[in-house]
Amino acid sequence: MPLQNQTPLSTLEQKDAFIARHIGPSAAEQQAMLDELGVADLDQLITQTVPESIQVTSPIALDDSRTEDEVLAYLKSVAQKNKINTSMIGMGYTDTIVPNVILRNVLENPGWYTAYTPYQPEVSQGRLEAILNFQTMILDLTGLDLANASLLDEATAAAEAMTLCKRMSKAKKANTFLVDKNVHPQNISVIQTRAEPLGYDVVVGDVAELVDQYEFFGVLVQYPGTTGDINDYSALVEKVHAKKALFCAAADIMSLVLLKSPGELGADVVFGCAQRFGVPMGYGGPHAAYFATRDAYKRSVPGRIIGVSIDARGNKALRMAMQTREQHIRREKATSNICTAQVLLANMASFYAVYHGPDGLKTIAGRIHRLTDILAKGLQSKGVKLLNNSWFDTLTLEVDNAEAIYQTALDAGINLRKISNTQLGMTCDECTNREIINTLWNCILGEGHGLDIEAIDADLTANGSDSIPAALVRESAILQHPVFNSYHSETEMLRYLKKLENKDISLTHSMIALGSCTMKLNATAEMIPVTWPEFGQLHPFAPIDQAQGYKQLIDELEDQLKAITGFDAICMQPNSGAQGEYTGLLAIRKFHQSNGDHHRNICLIPTSAHGTNPASAALADMKVVLVSCDDKGNVDVADMRAKAEQHKDDLACLMITYPSTHGVYEESICEICDIIHENGGQVYMDGANLNAQVAVSQPAAIGADVSHMNLHKTFCIPHGGGGPGMGPIGVKAHLAPFVANHPVQPIEGPNPENGAVSAAPWGSASILPISWVYIALMGAKGLRAATENAILNANYLAKKLGEHYPVLYAGRNDRVAHECIIDIRPLKELSGITEEDVSKRLMDFGFHAPTMSFPVAGTLMIEPTESESKAELDRFIEAMVTIREEISQVQDGTMDAENNPLKHAPHTLEDLIDPNWDRPYSVAQAAFPVKRLKDSKIWPTVNRIDNVYGDRNLFCSCLPVEDYAE
Repeated sequence: MPLQNQTPLSTLEQKDAFIARHIGPSAAEQQAMLDELGVADLDQLITQTVPESIQVTSPIALDDSRTEDEVLAYLKSVAQKNKINTSMIGMGYTDTIVPNVILRNVLENPGWYTAYTPYQPEVSQGRLEAILNFQTMILDLTGLDLANASLLDEATAAAEAMTLCKRMSKAKKANTFLVDKNVHPQNISVIQTRAEPLGYDVVVGDVAELVDQYEFFGVLVQYPGTTGDINDYSALVEKVHAKKALFCAAADIMSLVLLKSPGELGADVVFGCAQRFGVPMGYGGPHAAYFATRDAYKRSVPGRIIGVSIDARGNKALRMAMQTREQHIRREKATSNICTAQVLLANMASFYAVYHGPDGLKTIAGRIHRLTDILAKGLQSKGVKLLNNSWFDTLTLEVDNAEAIYQTALDAGINLRKISNTQLGMTCDECTNREIINTLWNCILGEGHGLDIEAIDADLTANGSDSIPAALVRESAILQHPVFNSYHSETEMLRYLKKLENKDISLTHSMIALGSCTMKLNATAEMIPVTWPEFGQLHPFAPIDQAQGYKQLIDELEDQLKAITGFDAICMQPNSGAQGEYTGLLAIRKFHQSNGDHHRNICLIPTSAHGTNPASAALADMKVVLVSCDDKGNVDVADMRAKAEQHKDDLACLMITYPSTHGVYEESICEICDIIHENGGQVYMDGANLNAQVAVSQPAAIGADVSHMNLHKTFCIPHGGGGPGMGPIGVKAHLAPFVANHPVQPIEGPNPENGAVSAAPWGSASILPISWVYIALMGAKGLRAATENAILNANYLAKKLGEHYPVLYAGRNDRVAHECIIDIRPLKELSGITEEDVSKRLMDFGFHAPTMSFPVAGTLMIEPTESESKAELDRFIEAMVTIREEISQVQDGTMDAENNPLKHAPHTLEDLIDPNWDRPYSVAQAAFPVKRLKDSKIWPTVNRIDNVYGDRNLFCSCLPVEDYAE
């Protein structure tokens, strides 16, 4: 008898089981695709595809893969090293209660967090409506005309406000921006960082005095101020406008429920953070900033704007408005980087307002303010001096024993804000309660104080409070639209959320094959820690000894990323890829300045580069010089050398994407890096395509001096419908001193004098566990397998689609990297069918379109990622082949050139029930072009949207009540 179960324990433990769960193709599917490509195994494919000169010679120095249970148990032990005190630090971050219906059905729901940016609006109407609600909410609260779809954080919004003022102010000769000393310090730091390369002068002080001393193009105040005071700025606004400058206010969103809107005071720009509308503090993010301004400045608004248009049937439909402002079109003329949104978090904030409605928000804001009043009245009755005479939720105490009170509160589990040796700040929030107020009194006054909350509350009820000046009490209505007054029961709210979710395509439906966006699996195990309170409830400026779990997580993730990329140091602060580019370029700029090379400002950028590259270079005050590409999509090395030598005295850097945006590994990449270094420049490698490098090559070994890493692409942080993202940068040792630091929470390593680029010291820290878990689950072996399969899937698609469409570029041995570009232009010449027609027709097959007309107009860029199975790739191929057959029928005249399924795509249920259907093709062909759709059909909810109409009739808030009723 043979012995039973001879499998060794090490195999049965399945330590690397997650690898196969993350990678879509099974072993059999991998072999079938390899056979199709004519190669024996993945090693042979990599040898054929990746230049030998850049291949790593040994596995990356990472631990082996671990099981999901092991990884989560370990990370839980790390998280528990964070100490969660009651936070009263304030400074723009407060504790909040996330409604559970939003927590479970949005933040923890892949239907929301795996969706892509709504560039294809016909299959994005749900999140577009949620963002439109956000914009409407912001307009109501700020009293202004136009709001955008969110920005990265309040501090970067402050910097955007400054640059808008410079562009739009009529004080054209002025070069000074005035910032009130009562603005949050992180806002001031990011403003100063942005202003320096642009050559603006930032003056910080009492703006009421400064406006008489300077010529300036803009002014910024905090409303309420960082120490809590609420000022009537209407007279100051008149002074500012008299000097033809613009007035900006950074406003606390919850306070605006009770305070007169800044727009009513005359402000031109109002921005802030929406975090306290139901988004956890998360040690700094991600949170949605908001930004509102006057209609006259709409062409200069940073980021994205959602507008109302009409579809082909004349029905109202939503879309991203004024897309011509985007950096991939404006390039070095861009005024900001559009990769700056936090859509998932903006949606959460908008849903918070929808769920609570105006009355609920007034109750919450009123409770916060009443508890602050009670706290203040009690302290004042015992002779404690307050620095501020007015307040919404923040008090600043003037005391001799500030350090002792601070420590007593700390011992009682409360974090106060230590401003100076004689000043302490404390901010109430949605989670503040009677017990906390009593504890604070005990800490400040001693336990025998004799104060009674009920008595003070009764006195306030009888006599009122003047803590909000009468002239600044809000009288205007807020949130009157039906959407904010219809979904206050959990049943109704749940159904509303589900209705919107059902309008969108996400990774829960099908592959999203967007080139350079790497829409891979966001595994459940990776997402779970994000909502652990140990990570979610920590204030970004909490004492560092309370954040030891975060410190360990960040240190370990930095070590992982250093092992993967080969860099010597990591800067975690940038909270988007574009922000990472900007941060890296500033480091290069400071490095050159440290060597006395202040004149080095030339940035070489290939014409194939991401549009964010020239925009980031412009923000870093670099002059962009374009480098040509050859007809195979590679950088023209001769042109590169000529321009590097021409500008060698002024060369700052090269920005290059690797593999290239054309989807090929540049054979000459090492030579290119050498050319730049020989001429005194630095190499910035755009990390957007890092998914084709991990464990196969290393940016630092290739020759890069700095590179950003899109954690929301290669390392599995989900896209969230257009944000969040994280874009930390890796740098070689000589650049490490020059990366961002932070004024409130200094970071070890970089020069302490370096300013911040984001509001929080480690950016959007609460989503870093996602990438840490991914790397831990995959290990060195899994990460290499992921890269290999990304390359395998892309080459399989290129091979199969290449039988029907021209594949524009290929590298060595006719292989592509992790993505391929198919060229629709020859087909357009023969048939009139465009890349947009193909993209819209794909929706009828249940697929989101690939990247359209980038980096080459008239093309589609396709990236399947390693997470998609061969079966899913074959479904996509089937759709594309069917579409090609339809194009052929238009081409040969079998189908009408205009009245065909491609030109009318996508098709909706309204098309199917149209009694006047008179098209020369059947309803079945329109909606069910392949048999499998009868089992699982995703319906676009609107027909093709009229973009021109939307821009000519710009409307960027919820529809009027009359339209809503219809």
